Amino acid sequence: MAAGVNCPRVGGLSISMLRMRLRRTGAKKQPRYRVVIAEARSPRDGAFVDSIGYYDPLTEPATIKIDRDKALGWIAKGAQPSDTVQRLLRTSGITEAEPAASGADAG
Repeated sequence: MAAGVNCPRVGGLSISMLRMRLRRTGAKKQPRYRVVIAEARSPRDGAFVDSIGYYDPLTEPATIKIDRDKALGWIAKGAQPSDTVQRLLRTSGITEAEPAASGADAG
């Protein structure tokens, strides 16, 4: 890293490099996914920083369980959700604009 560059870090990782994405679990032909915070360059099922929920697409309707506080906390720290995780967050009622909206109502 260049001298003088101020880049916030969490657990030794640069926050700008963290992504909120799916990690596949489950058996062959029976996918289940965990919603994790991982470094952008790590493989799909590689190391992750935190697990914030899970997604089971095989149930009817699909099961989505995401910890709202953890998700909003990581978004506030700069973690970028993948397109799929962003859709899951929206489906489960968690949006990125919630903290700003609740702050605007209080004022």
